[in-house]
Amino acid sequence: MIGSVDEVVVDCQNPAVLADFWSLVLGGTPVHRSGDWSYIDPPGWTRLAFQRVPETKQVKNRLHIDVHVGDVAQAADLAVALGAVRVGNIRADSPGAFQVLLDPEGNEWCVVRPN
Repeated sequence: MIGSVDEVVVDCQNPAVLADFWSLVLGGTPVHRSGDWSYIDPPGWTRLAFQRVPETKQVKNRLHIDVHVGDVAQAADLAVALGAVRVGNIRADSPGAFQVLLDPEGNEWCVVRPN
């Protein structure tokens, strides 16, 4: 083992907006350390940080967050009310159901309910 996860960092254009959004999704209080750096400490998970970078998002994420929920449709509706955007419809199969969403900067994430 080399070490342990200190935090997961998301490159973005507006760290404060994403920290505020994700605090409503995952819990935790947004901390705006500077205009270039914000973070949250979601209960039961590692720190999720947001750092300003000059470039915009260009392609699909290679890594995304799956948020475990009790009801995918209801959670997706709540996420959209907070500023998320749906991508396609709810997908369901034998392992469970999920809805792909985009956060306010277009980063893909999912609400999921395993069977």
